[in-house]
Amino acid sequence: MQNLKISLITVAFNAQNTIAKCLESVKGQTFSNIQHIVVDGGSTDGTLQILEKYSENIAILISGPDRGIYDAMNKGIKMATGDIIGTLNADDYLADDQAISDVAEAFATQNINILYGDLDFIDLNGLIVRKWRSGIYRRGLCNWGWMPPHPTFYCKRELFERLGSYKLDYGSAADYELMIRFIHLNKIDAFHLDKVIIKMLVGGVSNKSLVNRVKASGFDLKAMRSNGIKFPLMTLVMKPLRKIMQFF
Repeated sequence: MQNLKISLITVAFNAQNTIAKCLESVKGQTFSNIQHIVVDGGSTDGTLQILEKYSENIAILISGPDRGIYDAMNKGIKMATGDIIGTLNADDYLADDQAISDVAEAFATQNINILYGDLDFIDLNGLIVRKWRSGIYRRGLCNWGWMPPHPTFYCKRELFERLGSYKLDYGSAADYELMIRFIHLNKIDAFHLDKVIIKMLVGGVSNKSLVNRVKASGFDLKAMRSNGIKFPLMTLVMKPLRKIMQFF
């Protein structure tokens, strides 16, 4: 299993308050064959100084302007040499020291191309405020607003080479568009790892205001229509409704 290489891409910008915990969670993994790539957007706070302290654990670090988080992720994908690629946001951290080992074991033993797991939303004190449990994927679920948590999404590198990476014209829905392009449109089987592998800080640009939420819904609808979702307007309504159960 250690022969399997996993590339983990972290995008950062002015993340001095959270980046150390993110990096510590990678450093503490029992699985050792990790290529940690950090793409910094040209931070002006103390982020780069913190990254420098962890330089021994970071395989590739670049810093400079980009066109947003998904452009930065695409940069990381181009530099990745792992068999498997996943992302870890600068505000998030791996839930335990076995997280990547469990991901690697699933890819090594289950003959899979895509994996997603479970996720806890946490507040600034580390307390769980929401739980995202997508469950097992079945063909057609994307038509009913289903989607996996993107921070837990891992896939074989060759899928990016064959099906493309993040499309920047989908705005905040670029991650959603990529996942339904892979899983729904191209019918790539997705395996559910039944454990929490990511702790994610609550928030997000698309939810910061009503205007941002409306824009995000527009991007979602565009993603649905371009990837063969049968009833995009209905799915647009179902997608946020599914989040209600995350609070229970």
